[in-house]
Amino acid sequence: MKKIKIGVLGAGHLGKIHIRLLKEIEQFELIGFYDQDSINAAKVSGEMGVKSYTDMEELIAACDAVDIVTPTMSHFDCAYMALKETKHIFIEKPMTSSLPEAYKLLELIKEAGVKAQVGHVERFNPAFLAIKDYELKPMFIETHRLAQFNPRGTDVSVVLDLMIHDIDIILKMVGKDVKHIAASGVPIISGSPDIANARLEFENGAVANITASRISMKNMRKTRIFQKDAYISIDFLEKETQIFKLYNEKQSELNTFEVELGEDKGSKYIHFDTPEILPVNSIKMELELFGKSILNNTETEVTAMDGLRAMEVAYGVLDKIQKMNVV
Repeated sequence: MKKIKIGVLGAGHLGKIHIRLLKEIEQFELIGFYDQDSINAAKVSGEMGVKSYTDMEELIAACDAVDIVTPTMSHFDCAYMALKETKHIFIEKPMTSSLPEAYKLLELIKEAGVKAQVGHVERFNPAFLAIKDYELKPMFIETHRLAQFNPRGTDVSVVLDLMIHDIDIILKMVGKDVKHIAASGVPIISGSPDIANARLEFENGAVANITASRISMKNMRKTRIFQKDAYISIDFLEKETQIFKLYNEKQSELNTFEVELGEDKGSKYIHFDTPEILPVNSIKMELELFGKSILNNTETEVTAMDGLRAMEVAYGVLDKIQKMNVV
């Protein structure tokens, strides 16, 4: 099998994970990595046995594909350098640090005619994959993504750092355009919002209530989905999924209980199901699928357009927060 020569830009916390996993993935031949911190680069090179390039352009020239895991502020510049050399790109979320950069990046990707995938890793969380074949028609979604404070990631607001994960998942599930956004948020530790809440209203009447915080005492990543005759709970942190489905007739003796609807209204039955959660390394899976899209010339699992849509909603949330704080 022909292998894809790939290089990694950025060898920080997440970059090192990507480097380790790319060494294990059959489709790829890891050429090396670039990190602007020469001390860190030498350390990572020694620990992981991977060549460290001192010139980013030299690394890009040696590759078929580039994995961009640098801080958000440099995403566009790194992607631009790769795309002008017609290299496929995997780029971490958010794909750029501003919407104008995102629009420009989309143009460059189309012009280059290459594969581009955005690192919205929660798409590959085992708890979410467990409902991949389940018919989703959500009308109300509630999410809580709470994290203990970590200085890493504070180069962007909590909306672009954490909430954007849930925005992407929600857009994927609802599949309709957002018609209205309401939001509030407060900067507490950093210079941008550290806790935020948003309410999204969709064209089909669906509503999503999203809360994200990076100053919590505990970590939480939960999503609750309500639709006609069903309630689905997804715990992205604990990798657990529960489905409660309402039926007119008893489906089985196991995990089913009867609900009396009142006088002369009969009963309905709630069936409780816990779908099988398969052990999956989410980051490894997204990188494998990126490689597959290159080799098979198919659309990437999380497209640049997906990344742009998530950013458009995220910046809509930030705009509402900014206007609220001005008032």
